[in-house]
Amino acid sequence: MYRTDHLLRSQSIGSQKTLSSFHFGTPGARPKVYIQASLHAEELPGMLAAYHLRRLLEQAEALGQIQGEIILVPMANPIGQAQRVDHKPMGRFDLNTSENFNRHFPDLCAAVLPLVEGKLGSDAAANVATIRAAMAAHLDAWQPETELASQRKHLVGMAFDADVVLDLHCDCEAVMHLYTETPCWPAMEPLARLLGAQAVLLAKNSGGLSFDESMSGPWWQLAEKLPYPIPQACASTTVELRGEGDVSHALGRADANAIFGYLQHLGAVAGEPPALPELACAATPLAGAQFVKSPVPGLLVFAAKPGDRLALGELVAEIIDPVSGTVHALRAEVPGVVYARTTERYATPGDDLANIAGSVPFRTGNLLGA
Repeated sequence: MYRTDHLLRSQSIGSQKTLSSFHFGTPGARPKVYIQASLHAEELPGMLAAYHLRRLLEQAEALGQIQGEIILVPMANPIGQAQRVDHKPMGRFDLNTSENFNRHFPDLCAAVLPLVEGKLGSDAAANVATIRAAMAAHLDAWQPETELASQRKHLVGMAFDADVVLDLHCDCEAVMHLYTETPCWPAMEPLARLLGAQAVLLAKNSGGLSFDESMSGPWWQLAEKLPYPIPQACASTTVELRGEGDVSHALGRADANAIFGYLQHLGAVAGEPPALPELACAATPLAGAQFVKSPVPGLLVFAAKPGDRLALGELVAEIIDPVSGTVHALRAEVPGVVYARTTERYATPGDDLANIAGSVPFRTGNLLGA
């Protein structure tokens, strides 16, 4: 194992942040797996899982069991980690640009499409190599103008040529769930089984250019645009490791063991992989998920908790106006599992309060929250 410290572009005189990565196995070996945690910097369960996973990888490397290349970034957002306002962490949005740290990653399909014209053919493996070389050339030419852009470049630069990308997040209050692009689901199903995911949300281009879709999206997009064999050479997922408060060694070790078992299934680590349990849920379209929103302000009282399965019309929460005494009931508009809800207990109009995984698509456009 070796550690690399990547210096970010300084946003102010006398101040510079460092992004650290840990590298296992042989550079260029396959499969290559890239794992990062806490891109939304206040989402800490992934950071603890990465801490325990690093120990497992160090032990495996000492035994000569690393067969691929594995890159682990346990704290993917040093910018957000340093942001606090009134004693509260502010790790979802960059205070300098107001941008979500997990949006606006490069559109690599648009970038490499003109670079590979006339260079692809009937050999799928050769096409993958050509596309990855074009991605590398594009990223090498990228000159970041801000600290945030330099952080994005370092993250993408380590992950763009990976076979598998795991982006470890969490929600406010939630059960274990995954977001992944539909073409990636076959590769991610073993991970969902090992983690015990209670919801899996599928989409193709959910909007916003999140990190995971920036890595996997170019492959199916190029395959749709070009008349050549182009496999899904990168499978990526956003893993939501329950809720923000679910930070314990027991959970961190369990998550690390599940990810390590997945690495064995991939062949990145030698050893007998664990048996795959039954799926705890069926994968459902992200476009079928109800984002329960607040139409009025008031005190928020939940009737449903993460993990509850609701029937159509069942009560999700009430919003109470303690001055007028009115009560506004919010009900499930789709049947399905409540996979996440807010930690706030006072709602204002337009707030996202809870998410329910429905099985029938009905939403269009940008499918992600802020």
